[in-house]
Amino acid sequence: MGKNKLKHFAEMETFTNVFQKATAMKGLWNEKFFQNKNSITLELGCGKGEYSLALARLFPERNFIGIDIKGARIWRGAKTATEEQIKNVCFLRAQVDHLSEYFEKNSIDEIWLTFSDPHLPKSEAKRRLTSPKFISIYREVLKPNGIIHLKTDSTELYEFTLEIIAELKLKMLWHSNDIYANGLPDKILDVKTYYEEMNLKKGKTIKYVKFGL
Repeated sequence: MGKNKLKHFAEMETFTNVFQKATAMKGLWNEKFFQNKNSITLELGCGKGEYSLALARLFPERNFIGIDIKGARIWRGAKTATEEQIKNVCFLRAQVDHLSEYFEKNSIDEIWLTFSDPHLPKSEAKRRLTSPKFISIYREVLKPNGIIHLKTDSTELYEFTLEIIAELKLKMLWHSNDIYANGLPDKILDVKTYYEEMNLKKGKTIKYVKFGL
């Protein structure tokens, strides 16, 4: 492991907005960290936390938790939140398929999937974050009227998600295969991560799906 990674991991130990192996926080996020009763939104596979941070800035009346298994990525988001004193966001180092270990049933209002790995080989379809396996996991923590957002540059993941929504008879709320060409329905979609900016420069289109369970 490089010196920078070791330094970042050591620094994360001092951050109050980073949680690792935090099963003890289940049911206590509002009380112990946010210290309010505001709604909670998760960003799964948050990377460096750019979207979680942007959402937290846009909606100070809501709470956000960025989740990723890679601590080196989380360090960047947590450090920025610390430097800017953004109090309504924190980060959890965990596997997405273990959500129920960290969150109670019906405790989450929204889930964001931002540029998730599309796992393109058909043999890996079950690893896609909108596969039936993960939809079942989301059901365990989302409120009955909870919302899932998918923002992606992958045509394959976009079309796969539409198929799963139809197959499972989920509630389609809105979708577009090119959000910037067809007009944004919400300012929340205008948030662009570094990865998204790079894809737009390459001429890729950005897709979006908003649906409920």
